[in-house]
Amino acid sequence: MPKSINRTYSRYTREATRLLGQMIKLKRTKRKITAKDLAERAGISRGLLQRIEKGDLKCEIGVVFELATLVDIKLFDADNSSLTGHINRTEETLALLPKHVRNTKEVDDEF
Repeated sequence: MPKSINRTYSRYTREATRLLGQMIKLKRTKRKITAKDLAERAGISRGLLQRIEKGDLKCEIGVVFELATLVDIKLFDADNSSLTGHINRTEETLALLPKHVRNTKEVDDEF
């Protein structure tokens, strides 16, 4: 079994993850979907759903996004078509940038 890595997360990351988990739980509850039913629909365990709703940072991001989609939480304030447009524009911009980032020495331009 691989050794678990102890990561440090910023306060913003911890709070954003917690907020997204709470939003998933709120939408699920408002739609009167049980934790068991949503977990089955997403193909995950009920325990994983509960960890996500509590904001556990070790949960897989794809699963979190899928749960958000299933309870109709819009991610990135975009619908599907505008999200595709954002992806295309980002890919075009990335294609123009160098493939590798190199550390460069800071130039001393003090004359």
